[in-house]
Amino acid sequence: MQKFPMTAEGLARLEEELKVLKAEERPAVIRAIAEARAHGDLSENAEYHAARERQSFIEGRIAELESIIPSVEVIDVAKLSGKQVRFGAHVTILDEEGDDEKTYRIVGAYEADMKNGSISISSPLAKALLGKKVGDSVEVPAPGGARSVEITAVRFA
Repeated sequence: MQKFPMTAEGLARLEEELKVLKAEERPAVIRAIAEARAHGDLSENAEYHAARERQSFIEGRIAELESIIPSVEVIDVAKLSGKQVRFGAHVTILDEEGDDEKTYRIVGAYEADMKNGSISISSPLAKALLGKKVGDSVEVPAPGGARSVEITAVRFA
């Protein structure tokens, strides 16, 4: 069985999502389907079709979470330290062309959220940064061509 690295916070979010889907979302969509069925002809019943589509999404997500959660390997980021970029690190990089500085946290694939500054350990940026330290320049493959960034800070808090 393949293990997926993840922070304790990421695992807690997935477990909470699974709990909400099973305890709240699934029963609600079952009620919506029953209510839509009561309206009669199902072939032209938009409410029924929308509820069935929602049910399909919910059941698919539950199955996905139930397969991911047992395969998670929790990495205790609080015990990590050092100067090299590794899983769980907050890495500040400076785009050498545009002087644009950004900070990212390297996390597991199932907890990555670019909007919140978390990138997957399997992303091209994270792969390029892993093992490097402050002051290193790194070539990062990008859709518009490779770009060069410099690591300005690495922290594990």
